[in-house]
Amino acid sequence: MLEAVIVDDEIKALQSLSWELTNLSDEVDIIASFTDAREALDYLEKNTPDCLFLDIEMPAMDGFQFIKNLKNKDFPVVITTAYNQYALQALKNEAIDYLLKPIDSDDLEETIAKIKKFNAKNLTVERLERILLNFNSESQSKKITINTDGKLVFLNSDEILYAESDGNYSTIFLKDGQKILLTKKLKEVNALLPESSFFRIHNSYIINLNKIKEFLKTDGYVVLESNHKIPVSRQKKSDFLDML
Repeated sequence: MLEAVIVDDEIKALQSLSWELTNLSDEVDIIASFTDAREALDYLEKNTPDCLFLDIEMPAMDGFQFIKNLKNKDFPVVITTAYNQYALQALKNEAIDYLLKPIDSDDLEETIAKIKKFNAKNLTVERLERILLNFNSESQSKKITINTDGKLVFLNSDEILYAESDGNYSTIFLKDGQKILLTKKLKEVNALLPESSFFRIHNSYIINLNKIKEFLKTDGYVVLESNHKIPVSRQKKSDFLDML
């Protein structure tokens, strides 16, 4: 189902296009329509339709000014107008198509096909980034990307026990016994790891908080599930206890 928004200051033109779209296909849903450009901009700041049908000749703000004021441009725009001289300008403003009023049903069908093709191919970087960020924020074991030895290694945070510094190098220790050597300082490694699960417990060590088995308060060590003993620095002890 394509969710469409229509912006046209002429109520009859707006109603006509709404009727054409809903009768042309049961795959198009008009989720909002506006005769006021400002109201439409406010709506599109908070909502992302699958496409926008936009009139050019509007009072106070024409269609091209409207496009320039759009903060969210993550959807295809179809220009609708009674004047054919705007075709080139529509293309320059990255409109996916241009419909001349009165809108022909065959032209509208072609436009719908273009929109579907565009949306299928153009899962844009911004959309993909939002999807990944949302996924990672909701996932307890988000993927961590490690660049090492000419390849990218993708790890779940649950696979990592701890990381150890060796000057300008660091080693990540995994629960299956593997080690990954990185040409990164521990500070850089720390930036890759989710704060909710990992803590820099010492200048030389970052641990996975979910892998702690014991905390030896007197000795100042934590024991991980793998039985590795990791020192807790005095400077980090208070913050570490707060994390627990």
